[in-house]
Amino acid sequence: MTDYAKLDAWIDAHFDEEVQFLQQLVRVPTDTPPGNNAPHAERTAELLKDFGLDAEKHAVPEQEVKDYGLESITNLIVRRPYGAGGRTVALNAHGDVVPPGEGWTHDPYGGEIADGSLYGRAAAVSKSDFASFTFALRALEAVAKPTKGSVELHFTYDEEFGGILGPGWLLKQGLTKPDLMIAAGFSYEVVTAHNGCLQMEVTVHGKMAHAAIPTTGVDALQGAVKILNALYAQNTLYQQVTSKVEGITHPYLNVGRIEGGTNTNVVPGKVVFKLDRRMIPEENPVEVEATIRKVIADAAAESNGITVEIKRLLLANSMKPLAGNKPLVDAIQKHGQDVFGEPIKAMGTPLYTDVRLYGEAGIPGVIYGAGPRTVLESHAKRSDERVVLEDLRRATKVIARTLSDLLA
Repeated sequence: MTDYAKLDAWIDAHFDEEVQFLQQLVRVPTDTPPGNNAPHAERTAELLKDFGLDAEKHAVPEQEVKDYGLESITNLIVRRPYGAGGRTVALNAHGDVVPPGEGWTHDPYGGEIADGSLYGRAAAVSKSDFASFTFALRALEAVAKPTKGSVELHFTYDEEFGGILGPGWLLKQGLTKPDLMIAAGFSYEVVTAHNGCLQMEVTVHGKMAHAAIPTTGVDALQGAVKILNALYAQNTLYQQVTSKVEGITHPYLNVGRIEGGTNTNVVPGKVVFKLDRRMIPEENPVEVEATIRKVIADAAAESNGITVEIKRLLLANSMKPLAGNKPLVDAIQKHGQDVFGEPIKAMGTPLYTDVRLYGEAGIPGVIYGAGPRTVLESHAKRSDERVVLEDLRRATKVIARTLSDLLA
């Protein structure tokens, strides 16, 4: 029996335990916002200790977290050194997740199993990879018994807000500097690049007035409509800009939230909206932001008495492929083909993730883990999020085999 077959057999023999581990993780909520995520880190560390894995707990200072808009963050690092020489490979998954929302037919914190899938908020993105990465590591140590290099597990809690207090914080504090890294993803593709994201809050100021005498006021909503129309016109132009990265099409803009006014019979004096601008890897974020600000300012200038404030909420750079990621891509594609019985494409994704922070620190990385072919299939950020258990099992095998190759 080859080492690969032995790794697979170990994972099969311990798969019920892996599923139970994932169920325990799903049952501790990590809704972000509000972002009280330290309790999940504590529970994860307890469960890891049962496997003989000691997790370092790195609590981000309370005031820093609160200033950021969250409640608590404790990031975890599990370090497993095997001997001098060789690579250090990090595996990163995030525990924070958006709140469940409505429309669930399964308990979002139940970890229920039905029709071959495990349901729950973060079951797919990305608590499933807490499980796949942990059990791949356990299989590696039980079977391959590496004698050089090391593996680190990074379980972090700030992907939804951009990662600055997750991987970004660990890297800034000098707590880790792996040679290669794999971040939580899906099973049927290995992602080597992703979009960037600019999020902004735009406040449109007018002047409140009684609706019976509207000329005594300045309608902030009418001003906001002009700005929104200008932004949507810009969005149409973006379709003419295409990326050369497979899996990524063109830039786009979404206005996801709008609020304003005080009552039906009052001319609205203030309107606030939030926009999300996705940037393809070829774009320059500084130029993108400058253009958006100019479009808003020019449209606002068409309405007398209207003023605007623009606040940047998030700037997440795109992830560009680093040349050093080839060993990761090669190993995952090889073992993915063997385990899943089909080619695993290397491509880009329109999502943005905190993996870019490793890339910006000069650490080549890819995105790969347990999940379906598309975000849509996983129901991530929607009701009834789920992971197909067979995908979880097979992805764990691919990761374990890949680690075995990288540490050989």
